[in-house]
Amino acid sequence: MAAELTAHQLIAQHRPTLDLALETIRTRAYWSPHPEHPKAYGENGSLDTAAGKAAFDALSGTRLDLGQPGTDGWVGGEVSPYGIELGVEYPHADLDVLLPAMKAGQKAWRDAGAELRAMVCLEILRRIADRTMEFAQAVMHTSGQAFMMAFQAGGPHAQDRGMEAVAYAYVEQSRTPETAEWTKPQGKRDPLALTKRFAPVPRGIGLVVGCNTFPTWNGYPGLFASLATGNAVLVKPHPRAVLPLALTVQVARDVLTEAGFDPNLVALAAERPGEGIAKTLATRPEIRIIDYTGSTAFGDWLEANARQAQVYTEKAGVNTVIVESTDDYQGMLANLAFSLSLYSGQMCTTPQNLLIPRDGIRTDQGAKSYDEVTADLARAVDGLLGDDARANALLGAIVNPDVKARLEAAAGLGEVALASREVTNPEFPDAVVRTPVIVKLDGAKPEDEAAYTSECFGPVSFAVAVDSADHALRLLRRSVREKGAMTVGAYTTDPEVEEAVQEVCLDEAAQLSLNLTGGVYVNQTAAFSDFHGSGGNPAANAALCDGAFVANRFRVVEVRRPA
Repeated sequence: MAAELTAHQLIAQHRPTLDLALETIRTRAYWSPHPEHPKAYGENGSLDTAAGKAAFDALSGTRLDLGQPGTDGWVGGEVSPYGIELGVEYPHADLDVLLPAMKAGQKAWRDAGAELRAMVCLEILRRIADRTMEFAQAVMHTSGQAFMMAFQAGGPHAQDRGMEAVAYAYVEQSRTPETAEWTKPQGKRDPLALTKRFAPVPRGIGLVVGCNTFPTWNGYPGLFASLATGNAVLVKPHPRAVLPLALTVQVARDVLTEAGFDPNLVALAAERPGEGIAKTLATRPEIRIIDYTGSTAFGDWLEANARQAQVYTEKAGVNTVIVESTDDYQGMLANLAFSLSLYSGQMCTTPQNLLIPRDGIRTDQGAKSYDEVTADLARAVDGLLGDDARANALLGAIVNPDVKARLEAAAGLGEVALASREVTNPEFPDAVVRTPVIVKLDGAKPEDEAAYTSECFGPVSFAVAVDSADHALRLLRRSVREKGAMTVGAYTTDPEVEEAVQEVCLDEAAQLSLNLTGGVYVNQTAAFSDFHGSGGNPAANAALCDGAFVANRFRVVEVRRPA
Protein backbone atom coordinates (compact mmCIF):
# COMPACT_ATOMS: atom_id res chain seq x y z
CA MET A 1 0.00 0.00 0.00
CA ALA A 2 1.33 3.44 -0.87
CA ALA A 3 2.25 5.64 2.07
CA GLU A 4 -0.35 8.27 2.94
CA LEU A 5 2.28 10.21 4.90
CA THR A 6 5.33 10.90 2.76
CA ALA A 7 8.77 11.58 4.15
CA HIS A 8 8.59 15.08 2.72
CA GLN A 9 5.30 15.80 4.51
CA LEU A 10 6.55 14.44 7.81
CA ILE A 11 9.80 16.39 7.67
CA ALA A 12 8.06 19.62 6.66
CA GLN A 13 5.63 19.31 9.56
CA HIS A 14 7.85 18.04 12.35
CA ARG A 15 11.45 19.11 11.64
CA PRO A 16 10.93 22.57 13.22
CA THR A 17 9.63 20.92 16.40
CA LEU A 18 12.59 18.55 16.53
CA ASP A 19 14.98 21.48 16.07
CA LEU A 20 13.38 23.30 19.00
CA ALA A 21 13.67 20.16 21.14
CA LEU A 22 17.34 19.79 20.19
CA GLU A 23 18.03 23.40 21.13
CA THR A 24 16.20 23.06 24.44
CA ILE A 25 18.07 19.97 25.63
CA ARG A 26 21.24 21.94 24.90
CA THR A 27 20.21 25.06 26.84
CA ARG A 28 18.04 23.28 29.50
CA ALA A 29 15.57 26.20 29.28
CA TYR A 30 11.81 25.90 29.72
CA TRP A 31 9.91 24.75 26.64
CA SER A 32 6.93 22.55 25.93
CA PRO A 33 4.98 22.10 22.71
CA HIS A 34 2.11 20.55 24.67
CA PRO A 35 -0.16 22.95 26.62
CA GLU A 36 -0.71 21.95 30.24
CA HIS A 37 -4.03 23.76 30.74
CA PRO A 38 -7.26 22.03 29.68
CA LYS A 39 -8.71 25.19 28.13
CA ALA A 40 -6.06 25.11 25.42
CA TYR A 41 -7.49 21.88 24.06
CA GLY A 42 -10.90 23.33 23.34
CA GLU A 43 -9.48 26.42 21.74
CA ASN A 44 -7.20 24.66 19.27
CA GLY A 45 -9.78 22.20 18.00
CA SER A 46 -8.59 19.17 19.94
CA LEU A 47 -10.87 17.25 22.25
CA ASP A 48 -12.26 19.29 25.09
CA THR A 49 -12.95 17.78 28.48
CA ALA A 50 -16.52 16.67 27.70
CA ALA A 51 -15.59 15.18 24.34
CA GLY A 52 -12.64 13.37 25.92
CA LYS A 53 -14.90 11.89 28.57
CA ALA A 54 -17.39 10.82 25.88
CA ALA A 55 -14.61 9.15 23.86
CA PHE A 56 -13.43 7.33 26.99
CA ASP A 57 -16.96 6.23 27.90
CA ALA A 58 -17.50 4.93 24.36
CA LEU A 59 -14.66 2.44 24.87
CA SER A 60 -16.58 0.57 27.57
CA GLY A 61 -17.89 -2.76 26.37
CA THR A 62 -15.64 -2.76 23.29
CA ARG A 63 -12.75 -4.84 22.04
CA LEU A 64 -9.69 -2.81 21.15
CA ASP A 65 -8.75 -4.84 18.08
CA LEU A 66 -5.27 -3.77 17.06
CA GLY A 67 -5.04 -6.14 14.10
CA GLN A 68 -1.98 -7.84 15.57
CA PRO A 69 -0.86 -11.25 14.29
CA GLY A 70 -1.02 -14.14 16.71
CA THR A 71 -4.10 -13.01 18.62
CA ASP A 72 -5.35 -16.12 20.41
CA GLY A 73 -7.96 -14.64 22.72
CA TRP A 74 -9.14 -11.56 24.55
CA VAL A 75 -8.37 -10.26 28.03
CA GLY A 76 -9.72 -7.46 30.19
CA GLY A 77 -11.11 -6.83 33.65
CA GLU A 78 -9.56 -3.48 34.59
CA VAL A 79 -11.34 -1.80 37.50
CA SER A 80 -10.74 1.89 38.15
CA PRO A 81 -9.43 2.93 41.58
CA TYR A 82 -12.54 5.13 41.48
CA GLY A 83 -14.68 1.99 41.55
CA ILE A 84 -15.92 1.62 37.96
CA GLU A 85 -15.26 -1.27 35.60
CA LEU A 86 -13.56 -0.13 32.40
CA GLY A 87 -15.08 -2.95 30.37
CA VAL A 88 -12.47 -2.95 27.58
CA GLU A 89 -10.98 -6.11 26.11
CA TYR A 90 -7.52 -6.37 24.55
CA PRO A 91 -5.88 -8.94 22.26
CA HIS A 92 -3.91 -11.69 23.94
CA ALA A 93 -0.89 -12.66 21.88
CA ASP A 94 0.72 -15.95 20.96
CA LEU A 95 4.29 -14.75 21.39
CA ASP A 96 5.69 -17.36 19.01
CA VAL A 97 3.64 -15.72 16.27
CA LEU A 98 3.81 -12.07 17.32
CA LEU A 99 7.54 -11.71 17.97
CA PRO A 100 8.67 -12.99 14.54
CA ALA A 101 6.10 -10.71 12.91
CA MET A 102 7.55 -7.75 14.80
CA LYS A 103 11.04 -8.50 13.53
CA ALA A 104 9.89 -8.66 9.91
CA GLY A 105 9.47 -4.90 9.60
CA GLN A 106 12.76 -3.88 11.18
CA LYS A 107 14.87 -3.77 7.99
CA ALA A 108 12.75 -1.06 6.36
CA TRP A 109 12.55 0.81 9.65
CA ARG A 110 16.33 0.61 10.10
CA ASP A 111 16.99 1.77 6.54
CA ALA A 112 14.62 4.74 6.93
CA GLY A 113 17.33 6.57 8.86
CA ALA A 114 17.37 8.57 12.07
CA GLU A 115 15.61 11.68 10.74
CA LEU A 116 12.60 9.94 9.21
CA ARG A 117 12.22 7.69 12.25
CA ALA A 118 12.18 10.80 14.45
CA MET A 119 9.53 12.40 12.24
CA VAL A 120 7.30 9.32 12.45
CA CYS A 121 7.69 9.29 16.24
CA LEU A 122 6.74 12.96 16.44
CA GLU A 123 3.66 12.28 14.31
CA ILE A 124 2.66 9.53 16.76
CA LEU A 125 3.05 12.00 19.61
CA ARG A 126 1.01 14.62 17.73
CA ARG A 127 -1.86 12.16 17.24
CA ILE A 128 -1.72 11.27 20.94
CA ALA A 129 -1.72 14.96 21.84
CA ASP A 130 -4.87 15.45 19.76
CA ARG A 131 -6.57 12.91 22.04
CA THR A 132 -5.12 14.25 25.29
CA MET A 133 -8.48 14.54 27.05
CA GLU A 134 -9.37 10.95 26.22
CA PHE A 135 -5.96 9.77 27.42
CA ALA A 136 -6.43 11.82 30.60
CA GLN A 137 -9.56 9.84 31.43
CA ALA A 138 -7.77 6.57 30.68
CA VAL A 139 -4.87 7.51 32.96
CA MET A 140 -7.20 8.75 35.70
CA HIS A 141 -9.21 5.54 35.74
CA THR A 142 -6.24 3.19 35.73
CA SER A 143 -3.84 5.04 38.05
CA GLY A 144 -6.22 6.74 40.47
CA GLN A 145 -4.74 10.15 39.75
CA ALA A 146 -7.14 13.05 40.12
CA PHE A 147 -8.29 14.41 36.76
CA MET A 148 -6.02 17.46 36.59
CA MET A 149 -2.93 15.42 37.41
CA ALA A 150 -3.97 12.66 35.00
CA PHE A 151 -4.41 15.30 32.32
CA GLN A 152 -1.06 17.00 32.96
CA ALA A 153 1.22 14.11 33.93
CA GLY A 154 -0.49 11.54 31.71
CA GLY A 155 -0.89 13.97 28.80
CA PRO A 156 1.41 16.91 28.02
CA HIS A 157 4.15 15.99 30.50
CA ALA A 158 4.26 12.39 29.24
CA GLN A 159 4.27 13.61 25.65
CA ASP A 160 7.15 15.97 26.51
CA ARG A 161 9.15 13.08 27.94
CA GLY A 162 8.50 11.02 24.81
CA MET A 163 9.63 13.88 22.59
CA GLU A 164 12.69 14.42 24.76
CA ALA A 165 13.68 10.78 24.18
CA VAL A 166 13.26 11.22 20.42
CA ALA A 167 15.51 14.28 20.50
CA TYR A 168 18.24 12.50 22.44
CA ALA A 169 17.96 9.50 20.12
CA TYR A 170 18.43 11.74 17.10
CA VAL A 171 21.49 13.43 18.66
CA GLU A 172 23.20 10.16 19.44
CA GLN A 173 22.50 8.61 16.03
CA SER A 174 23.67 11.77 14.24
CA ARG A 175 26.95 11.91 16.15
CA THR A 176 28.63 9.73 13.55
CA PRO A 177 28.48 10.85 9.89
CA GLU A 178 26.73 8.60 7.38
CA THR A 179 29.78 8.45 5.10
CA ALA A 180 33.47 9.34 5.18
CA GLU A 181 36.35 9.40 2.70
CA TRP A 182 39.49 8.10 4.34
CA THR A 183 42.97 8.64 2.91
CA LYS A 184 46.24 7.58 4.55
CA PRO A 185 49.49 8.86 3.01
CA GLN A 186 52.08 6.20 2.16
CA GLY A 187 55.11 8.35 1.33
CA LYS A 188 56.31 7.62 -2.19
CA ARG A 189 53.65 4.98 -2.68
CA ASP A 190 50.06 5.67 -3.61
CA PRO A 191 47.93 6.61 -0.60
CA LEU A 192 45.51 4.14 0.90
CA ALA A 193 41.96 5.31 0.22
CA LEU A 194 38.70 3.91 1.55
CA THR A 195 35.09 4.95 1.37
CA LYS A 196 33.32 4.25 4.64
CA ARG A 197 29.63 4.07 5.43
CA PHE A 198 28.31 4.11 9.01
CA ALA A 199 24.83 2.90 9.85
CA PRO A 200 23.03 2.93 13.20
CA VAL A 201 21.51 -0.54 13.60
CA PRO A 202 18.91 -1.54 16.20
CA ARG A 203 19.53 -4.11 18.89
CA GLY A 204 16.25 -5.95 18.29
CA ILE A 205 12.88 -5.80 20.00
CA GLY A 206 12.45 -3.47 22.94
CA LEU A 207 10.14 -4.48 25.78
CA VAL A 208 8.37 -1.77 27.78
CA VAL A 209 7.05 -3.11 31.10
CA GLY A 210 4.44 -0.56 32.16
CA CYS A 211 3.63 0.59 35.67
CA ASN A 212 0.30 1.10 37.42
CA THR A 213 0.80 4.65 38.69
CA PHE A 214 2.20 6.51 35.66
CA PRO A 215 1.58 4.32 32.61
CA THR A 216 2.29 6.99 29.97
CA TRP A 217 4.76 9.25 31.81
CA ASN A 218 6.99 6.31 32.67
CA GLY A 219 6.20 4.33 29.51
CA TYR A 220 6.81 6.90 26.77
CA PRO A 221 10.55 7.54 27.28
CA GLY A 222 11.55 3.92 26.71
CA LEU A 223 8.98 3.34 24.00
CA PHE A 224 10.08 6.31 21.90
CA ALA A 225 13.79 5.93 22.67
CA SER A 226 13.72 2.36 21.31
CA LEU A 227 11.45 3.14 18.36
CA ALA A 228 13.46 6.20 17.29
CA THR A 229 16.67 4.16 17.32
CA GLY A 230 15.26 1.59 14.92
CA ASN A 231 13.93 -1.08 17.25
CA ALA A 232 10.51 -2.66 17.26
CA VAL A 233 8.73 -2.20 20.60
CA LEU A 234 6.50 -4.61 22.50
CA VAL A 235 4.45 -2.90 25.22
CA LYS A 236 3.55 -5.05 28.23
CA PRO A 237 1.22 -2.90 30.37
CA HIS A 238 0.55 -3.36 34.05
CA PRO A 239 -2.61 -5.54 34.30
CA ARG A 240 -4.43 -2.74 36.15
CA ALA A 241 -3.34 -0.02 33.69
CA VAL A 242 -3.67 -1.41 30.18
CA LEU A 243 -5.90 1.16 28.48
CA PRO A 244 -3.55 4.19 28.20
CA LEU A 245 -0.77 2.11 26.67
CA ALA A 246 -3.15 0.11 24.48
CA LEU A 247 -4.45 3.37 23.00
CA THR A 248 -0.84 4.45 22.50
CA VAL A 249 -0.07 1.26 20.60
CA GLN A 250 -3.18 1.76 18.49
CA VAL A 251 -2.09 5.27 17.48
CA ALA A 252 1.47 4.14 16.76
CA ARG A 253 0.31 1.30 14.53
CA ASP A 254 -1.97 3.65 12.57
CA VAL A 255 0.83 6.16 11.96
CA LEU A 256 3.36 3.49 10.98
CA THR A 257 0.91 2.09 8.45
CA GLU A 258 0.17 5.50 6.96
CA ALA A 259 3.89 6.24 6.71
CA GLY A 260 4.48 3.02 4.76
CA PHE A 261 6.02 0.94 7.54
CA ASP A 262 4.99 -2.34 9.13
CA PRO A 263 2.51 -1.63 11.96
CA ASN A 264 3.87 -4.63 13.83
CA LEU A 265 6.89 -2.54 14.76
CA VAL A 266 4.75 -1.62 17.79
CA ALA A 267 2.56 -4.19 19.49
CA LEU A 268 0.74 -4.88 22.75
CA ALA A 269 1.22 -7.83 25.11
CA ALA A 270 -1.76 -7.85 27.46
CA GLU A 271 -1.96 -10.76 29.88
CA ARG A 272 -4.53 -13.02 31.46
CA PRO A 273 -5.10 -12.74 35.23
CA GLY A 274 -2.13 -14.20 37.07
CA GLU A 275 -0.30 -15.05 33.85
CA GLY A 276 2.80 -13.02 34.73
CA ILE A 277 4.27 -12.86 31.23
CA ALA A 278 6.87 -10.20 32.07
CA LYS A 279 9.41 -12.80 33.21
CA THR A 280 8.73 -14.97 30.18
CA LEU A 281 9.16 -12.06 27.79
CA ALA A 282 12.18 -10.62 29.57
CA THR A 283 14.31 -13.70 28.95
CA ARG A 284 13.28 -14.46 25.37
CA PRO A 285 16.17 -14.12 22.92
CA GLU A 286 14.20 -11.76 20.66
CA ILE A 287 13.97 -9.16 23.46
CA ARG A 288 17.14 -7.06 23.39
CA ILE A 289 16.08 -3.96 25.34
CA ILE A 290 13.92 -3.72 28.48
CA ASP A 291 12.44 -0.61 30.08
CA TYR A 292 10.91 -1.20 33.49
CA THR A 293 9.36 0.92 36.23
CA GLY A 294 8.19 -0.72 39.43
CA SER A 295 9.30 -2.64 42.49
CA THR A 296 12.93 -3.09 43.44
CA ALA A 297 12.51 -6.87 43.69
CA PHE A 298 11.47 -7.32 40.06
CA GLY A 299 13.88 -4.67 38.83
CA ASP A 300 16.74 -6.53 40.51
CA TRP A 301 15.49 -9.78 38.97
CA LEU A 302 15.51 -8.24 35.50
CA GLU A 303 19.02 -6.89 35.91
CA ALA A 304 20.25 -10.30 37.08
CA ASN A 305 18.36 -12.56 34.67
CA ALA A 306 17.62 -10.73 31.40
CA ARG A 307 21.22 -11.20 30.34
CA GLN A 308 20.52 -10.97 26.61
CA ALA A 309 19.00 -7.50 26.93
CA GLN A 310 20.07 -3.98 27.75
CA VAL A 311 17.97 -3.31 30.86
CA TYR A 312 16.84 0.14 32.03
CA THR A 313 15.15 0.17 35.44
CA GLU A 314 13.46 2.70 37.66
CA LYS A 315 12.88 1.03 40.99
CA ALA A 316 12.14 2.18 44.53
CA GLY A 317 14.09 4.56 46.72
CA VAL A 318 13.86 6.39 50.03
CA ASN A 319 13.52 10.09 49.27
CA THR A 320 14.78 12.41 51.98
CA VAL A 321 14.44 16.09 52.89
CA ILE A 322 16.80 17.69 55.39
CA VAL A 323 15.16 20.53 57.34
CA GLU A 324 18.02 22.45 58.97
CA SER A 325 16.89 26.11 58.74
CA THR A 326 14.81 28.36 56.53
CA ASP A 327 14.21 32.06 55.81
CA ASP A 328 10.61 31.34 54.69
CA TYR A 329 9.01 29.09 57.27
CA GLN A 330 5.46 29.34 55.96
CA GLY A 331 6.62 28.87 52.38
CA MET A 332 8.57 25.77 53.37
CA LEU A 333 5.60 24.27 55.21
CA ALA A 334 3.24 24.95 52.30
CA ASN A 335 5.68 23.48 49.79
CA LEU A 336 6.26 20.34 51.85
CA ALA A 337 2.53 19.90 52.55
CA PHE A 338 1.76 19.94 48.84
CA SER A 339 4.66 17.57 48.06
CA LEU A 340 3.48 15.05 50.67
CA SER A 341 -0.15 15.23 49.52
CA LEU A 342 0.04 15.22 45.71
CA TYR A 343 -1.45 11.97 44.32
CA SER A 344 -1.55 10.52 47.83
CA GLY A 345 2.24 10.22 47.90
CA GLN A 346 2.07 7.58 45.15
CA MET A 347 4.95 9.10 43.20
CA CYS A 348 8.46 7.68 43.08
CA THR A 349 9.68 11.21 43.85
CA THR A 350 7.53 11.95 46.93
CA PRO A 351 9.55 12.74 50.09
CA GLN A 352 9.37 10.06 52.75
CA ASN A 353 11.91 11.00 55.42
CA LEU A 354 12.03 14.51 56.87
CA LEU A 355 15.25 14.80 58.89
CA ILE A 356 14.76 17.51 61.55
CA PRO A 357 17.23 18.38 64.34
CA ARG A 358 15.82 17.39 67.71
CA ASP A 359 17.00 20.76 69.12
CA GLY A 360 14.92 22.57 66.48
CA ILE A 361 15.62 24.86 63.54
CA ARG A 362 16.22 28.55 62.83
CA THR A 363 13.52 30.34 60.86
CA ASP A 364 12.40 33.82 59.89
CA GLN A 365 9.78 33.42 62.63
CA GLY A 366 12.33 32.59 65.31
CA ALA A 367 13.52 29.25 66.63
CA LYS A 368 11.17 26.31 66.13
CA SER A 369 11.49 23.07 68.09
CA TYR A 370 11.28 19.64 66.47
CA ASP A 371 7.80 19.22 67.95
CA GLU A 372 6.72 22.62 66.65
CA VAL A 373 7.97 21.89 63.15
CA THR A 374 6.16 18.57 62.96
CA ALA A 375 2.98 20.03 64.45
CA ASP A 376 3.08 23.01 62.08
CA LEU A 377 3.64 20.73 59.08
CA ALA A 378 0.70 18.59 60.18
CA ARG A 379 -1.46 21.74 60.37
CA ALA A 380 -0.25 22.79 56.90
CA VAL A 381 -1.30 19.45 55.43
CA ASP A 382 -4.61 19.63 57.30
CA GLY A 383 -5.23 23.13 56.03
CA LEU A 384 -4.39 22.14 52.47
CA LEU A 385 -6.72 19.14 52.55
CA GLY A 386 -9.37 20.41 54.95
CA ASP A 387 -11.89 20.98 52.18
CA ASP A 388 -12.98 17.61 50.75
CA ALA A 389 -13.37 18.91 47.19
CA ARG A 390 -9.84 20.27 47.22
CA ALA A 391 -8.56 17.11 48.89
CA ASN A 392 -10.05 14.94 46.15
CA ALA A 393 -8.52 17.16 43.48
CA LEU A 394 -5.04 16.75 45.01
CA LEU A 395 -5.11 13.23 46.43
CA GLY A 396 -6.86 11.21 43.74
CA ALA A 397 -7.54 7.64 44.83
CA ILE A 398 -5.41 4.95 46.46
CA VAL A 399 -4.20 2.87 43.54
CA ASN A 400 -4.31 -0.60 45.12
CA PRO A 401 -4.97 -2.41 48.42
CA ASP A 402 -1.24 -2.73 49.22
CA VAL A 403 -0.89 1.05 49.51
CA LYS A 404 -3.91 1.22 51.82
CA ALA A 405 -2.46 -1.54 54.00
CA ARG A 406 0.91 0.25 54.31
CA LEU A 407 -0.86 3.48 55.22
CA GLU A 408 -2.87 1.81 57.95
CA ALA A 409 0.15 -0.03 59.35
CA ALA A 410 2.30 3.10 59.47
CA ALA A 411 0.33 4.57 62.37
CA GLY A 412 1.70 1.79 64.58
CA LEU A 413 5.34 2.60 63.87
CA GLY A 414 5.64 5.61 66.17
CA GLU A 415 3.92 8.68 67.55
CA VAL A 416 1.44 10.02 65.01
CA ALA A 417 1.89 13.73 64.29
CA LEU A 418 -0.86 13.72 61.67
CA ALA A 419 -3.46 10.98 61.44
CA SER A 420 -4.82 9.94 58.06
CA ARG A 421 -8.51 10.46 57.47
CA GLU A 422 -11.00 9.13 54.95
CA VAL A 423 -12.28 11.51 52.31
CA THR A 424 -15.55 10.89 50.48
CA ASN A 425 -15.63 11.44 46.74
CA PRO A 426 -19.24 12.27 45.86
CA GLU A 427 -18.71 11.58 42.15
CA PHE A 428 -17.08 8.20 42.82
CA PRO A 429 -18.35 6.87 46.16
CA ASP A 430 -16.38 3.62 45.84
CA ALA A 431 -13.04 5.42 45.57
CA VAL A 432 -10.59 4.88 48.45
CA VAL A 433 -9.29 8.37 49.30
CA ARG A 434 -7.02 8.96 52.30
CA THR A 435 -5.04 11.94 53.53
CA PRO A 436 -1.35 11.46 54.44
CA VAL A 437 -0.06 10.24 57.79
CA ILE A 438 3.03 11.76 59.41
CA VAL A 439 4.78 9.61 62.02
CA LYS A 440 7.47 10.85 64.42
CA LEU A 441 10.56 8.65 64.71
CA ASP A 442 13.95 9.00 66.36
CA GLY A 443 17.02 8.72 64.16
CA ALA A 444 19.13 7.69 67.13
CA LYS A 445 16.97 4.72 68.12
CA PRO A 446 17.80 1.40 66.42
CA GLU A 447 14.20 0.23 66.87
CA ASP A 448 12.99 3.06 64.59
CA GLU A 449 15.60 2.46 61.92
CA ALA A 450 13.79 -0.32 60.07
CA ALA A 451 10.85 1.97 59.37
CA TYR A 452 12.62 4.99 57.92
CA THR A 453 15.34 3.08 56.06
CA SER A 454 12.80 1.16 53.94
CA GLU A 455 10.51 2.57 51.28
CA CYS A 456 6.90 2.90 52.43
CA PHE A 457 5.23 3.74 49.12
CA GLY A 458 2.08 5.80 49.54
CA PRO A 459 0.89 8.73 51.68
CA VAL A 460 3.30 8.00 54.55
CA SER A 461 6.04 10.30 55.82
CA PHE A 462 8.38 10.07 58.78
CA ALA A 463 9.54 13.11 60.76
CA VAL A 464 12.87 11.76 61.94
CA ALA A 465 14.56 13.54 64.86
CA VAL A 466 18.33 13.82 64.33
CA ASP A 467 21.11 14.99 66.61
CA SER A 468 22.54 17.59 64.24
CA ALA A 469 23.02 18.57 60.61
CA ASP A 470 26.01 16.23 60.50
CA HIS A 471 23.84 13.37 61.75
CA ALA A 472 21.27 14.18 59.05
CA LEU A 473 23.99 14.17 56.39
CA ARG A 474 25.28 10.79 57.55
CA LEU A 475 21.77 9.32 57.45
CA LEU A 476 21.19 10.83 54.01
CA ARG A 477 24.44 9.43 52.60
CA ARG A 478 23.77 5.96 53.94
CA SER A 479 20.17 5.98 52.78
CA VAL A 480 21.01 7.01 49.21
CA ARG A 481 23.93 4.61 48.98
CA GLU A 482 22.06 1.59 50.33
CA LYS A 483 18.44 2.21 49.29
CA GLY A 484 18.68 4.84 46.57
CA ALA A 485 16.70 8.03 46.08
CA MET A 486 14.94 9.60 43.12
CA THR A 487 14.93 12.98 44.87
CA VAL A 488 16.64 14.74 47.76
CA GLY A 489 15.54 18.06 49.25
CA ALA A 490 17.13 20.39 51.77
CA TYR A 491 16.18 23.57 53.59
CA THR A 492 19.10 25.54 55.01
CA THR A 493 20.34 29.09 55.33
CA ASP A 494 23.82 27.90 56.32
CA PRO A 495 26.27 27.96 53.36
CA GLU A 496 28.38 25.21 54.93
CA VAL A 497 25.39 22.90 55.35
CA GLU A 498 24.26 23.68 51.79
CA GLU A 499 27.70 22.80 50.47
CA ALA A 500 27.78 19.60 52.53
CA VAL A 501 24.38 18.47 51.22
CA GLN A 502 25.51 19.11 47.66
CA GLU A 503 28.67 17.07 48.24
CA VAL A 504 26.66 14.10 49.53
CA CYS A 505 24.35 14.25 46.50
CA LEU A 506 27.26 14.58 44.07
CA ASP A 507 29.08 11.68 45.74
CA GLU A 508 26.02 9.44 45.78
CA ALA A 509 24.49 10.64 42.46
CA ALA A 510 21.17 11.94 43.76
CA GLN A 511 19.16 14.80 42.27
CA LEU A 512 18.91 17.69 44.76
CA SER A 513 16.39 20.52 45.24
CA LEU A 514 17.33 23.32 47.64
CA ASN A 515 15.01 25.65 49.56
CA LEU A 516 11.86 25.20 47.47
CA THR A 517 9.14 27.46 48.86
CA GLY A 518 7.08 28.45 45.80
CA GLY A 519 5.29 26.66 42.99
CA VAL A 520 8.08 24.19 42.16
CA TYR A 521 8.07 20.97 44.18
CA VAL A 522 10.71 18.34 44.88
CA ASN A 523 8.55 15.59 43.37
CA GLN A 524 8.05 17.28 39.99
CA THR A 525 10.50 17.47 37.08
CA ALA A 526 10.34 19.25 33.73
CA ALA A 527 11.21 17.46 30.49
CA PHE A 528 14.01 18.92 28.35
CA SER A 529 15.53 20.49 31.47
CA ASP A 530 15.37 18.33 34.62
CA PHE A 531 16.80 14.83 34.89
CA HIS A 532 14.46 12.30 36.47
CA GLY A 533 16.68 9.96 38.46
CA SER A 534 20.41 9.84 37.89
CA GLY A 535 21.17 6.22 37.11
CA GLY A 536 23.89 6.43 39.75
CA ASN A 537 22.21 5.05 42.87
CA PRO A 538 20.07 1.97 43.62
CA ALA A 539 16.75 3.71 42.88
CA ALA A 540 17.35 3.62 39.11
CA ASN A 541 20.07 2.55 36.69
CA ALA A 542 19.02 5.17 34.11
CA ALA A 543 18.04 8.83 33.94
CA LEU A 544 15.15 10.38 32.03
CA CYS A 545 16.53 11.58 29.81
CA ASP A 546 20.18 11.74 28.87
CA GLY A 547 22.44 10.41 26.15
CA ALA A 548 23.12 7.22 28.08
CA PHE A 549 19.39 6.42 28.05
CA VAL A 550 19.36 6.11 24.26
CA ALA A 551 22.94 5.50 23.07
CA ASN A 552 23.07 1.79 23.84
CA ARG A 553 19.75 1.01 22.12
CA PHE A 554 21.63 0.87 18.81
CA ARG A 555 25.13 0.13 17.56
CA VAL A 556 26.99 1.66 14.64
CA VAL A 557 28.02 -0.79 11.90
CA GLU A 558 30.66 0.21 9.38
CA VAL A 559 30.95 -0.90 5.76
CA ARG A 560 34.20 0.08 4.06
CA ARG A 561 35.54 -0.46 0.57
CA PRO A 562 38.40 0.85 -1.57
CA ALA A 563 37.69 4.33 -2.88
